[in-house]
Amino acid sequence: MNPPSAPETHLVIEPLVVPRSLDDPDAQPFLAMVRLDNEVCRHDTGHSDLDRDPAEALGFWQADDDWLHVGFVARANGAIVGAVSMLFSREPDATSAEFDLMVDPGRWGEGVEDALLGAACAEAWRRGRTVVQTWTLHRPDPPARSIAPATGRGRIPADDRQTRFLTDAGFSLEQVERTSSFDLTGSFDRVEQLLAAARERMGEGYRVVGWSPPTPERYLDSFAHAISRMSTDAPAGGMVVEEETWDADRVRRRDERLAAQHLFVSLVAVEHIATGEIVAFNELVIGDDRTAATQQYGTLVLREHRGRRLGTVVKCENLLRWRTLVPQSPRVATFNAEENRHMLDINEAIGFVPISYAGAWKKVREAGG
Repeated sequence: MNPPSAPETHLVIEPLVVPRSLDDPDAQPFLAMVRLDNEVCRHDTGHSDLDRDPAEALGFWQADDDWLHVGFVARANGAIVGAVSMLFSREPDATSAEFDLMVDPGRWGEGVEDALLGAACAEAWRRGRTVVQTWTLHRPDPPARSIAPATGRGRIPADDRQTRFLTDAGFSLEQVERTSSFDLTGSFDRVEQLLAAARERMGEGYRVVGWSPPTPERYLDSFAHAISRMSTDAPAGGMVVEEETWDADRVRRRDERLAAQHLFVSLVAVEHIATGEIVAFNELVIGDDRTAATQQYGTLVLREHRGRRLGTVVKCENLLRWRTLVPQSPRVATFNAEENRHMLDINEAIGFVPISYAGAWKKVREAGG
């Protein structure tokens, strides 16, 4: 007798329902998406430093004043085997959409990734966007073959499944980012030495300030301006970065979202004394599990205040502050563009080491497509 044939896979793509709470009966697809996200990140990087808690993810999805969140899940014979999350800026002239493709690594190659990418692109085109962008994660081991982005800085493996998939789908590699980690359990002697030298270079025209949200009223407007400069001053390679409009109310909404995500934040900034403006800042963030890896969010020095080692000041000051606030966290993870040599130099001097890489990909809709 011939062995029975495998049952035919019935694949269905359906919209993701965002539950009101994680205990809701309809929360299962959302929880499955978060689980898949963590599984894919661990599989592709070899570490767990990018894990997200479901409460953190839900708080982000439920905050929709400044961004529109859209998602789809893929079911194979009823079981969720993949998902795609999409982010649309609400800026009036926005042209791009971001997406994150998550497929059970064991199901890759069965058509799940193709169906989800098709759904994401169709949704972007339907909403009038002409560019779709995404990121892939890769282990730090030197590959047999690699490809470089348009910037010429950094490389990712040419033969990783996600590299081949996006290349075949017509995406171009526009940038490579490095994920670096700092050991919070080791010596801080180097941090203190670098900080002392940087403070001397900074001079007397600046002061260091720090807080955890909510943002103090006196800094709302200037911090809003500083955050808005992330979309114009940070290197983006060939990626489309929508310029963002920030004001005090948006900073307040952001503070509320971070609280809804169960995130604890330490922010260290540099204030320009003559103007009272925030001209540099660094954020460290962690969820309810204080023994997990810390994430570094934004770090920026406004262009007109560069050259005074303010980046070193905010990074080192915040690491020292964090050691007191969250002593249980073992390390900090951060992303930096490979062409951002100045910031990478600061990280390397402090003691950050590479643990994985990310590729930034873009596809422009063809005329009539």
